[in-house]
Amino acid sequence: MQIIRETPRLLLAKYTSEDAALLHPITSDAETMSFWPAPWTLDKTEAWIARSIQSYKANGLGRYGVVLKSTGEFIGCAGFFRTIVNDNLENDLGYIIARAHWKNGYATEAASVCLEMAREKSWFDRIVINMSHDNIASRRVAEHLGAKLETTFVNSKNRDILTNLFVLNI
Repeated sequence: MQIIRETPRLLLAKYTSEDAALLHPITSDAETMSFWPAPWTLDKTEAWIARSIQSYKANGLGRYGVVLKSTGEFIGCAGFFRTIVNDNLENDLGYIIARAHWKNGYATEAASVCLEMAREKSWFDRIVINMSHDNIASRRVAEHLGAKLETTFVNSKNRDILTNLFVLNI
């Protein structure tokens, strides 16, 4: 991984094609991925990393690995993808933190530094964050970042669950 940003407690790093072994224990964990359609296979994790690497090249941004500075432990990912959300092409800010590290503010810290990069680089004017309507922790992160609930929709990409769409205009 190539470190691109540092926070008081975290490092954000661009993925390399060898990083699936770091991410897959997180994305294959049923509890960590409980708000996603399903825990990921190794192929899905590898595709996610490949998509990030391609996005770095094409768009200058992507999802990044999140590492604890104090231990060097890989604990999740955060960053942006240009993707279809509720039938619109959006700049989607996402974050996944391993369940062993929940309730420590790491998702907010990682997402905040991603927003800082987006503002500095003027990547876009509108950012969305979407989550299952009952994912209270993710909702709190979005609200802490200053995002406002724009709508709730049935997410055909995620088991047709009711999904909140939060928006930040930057």
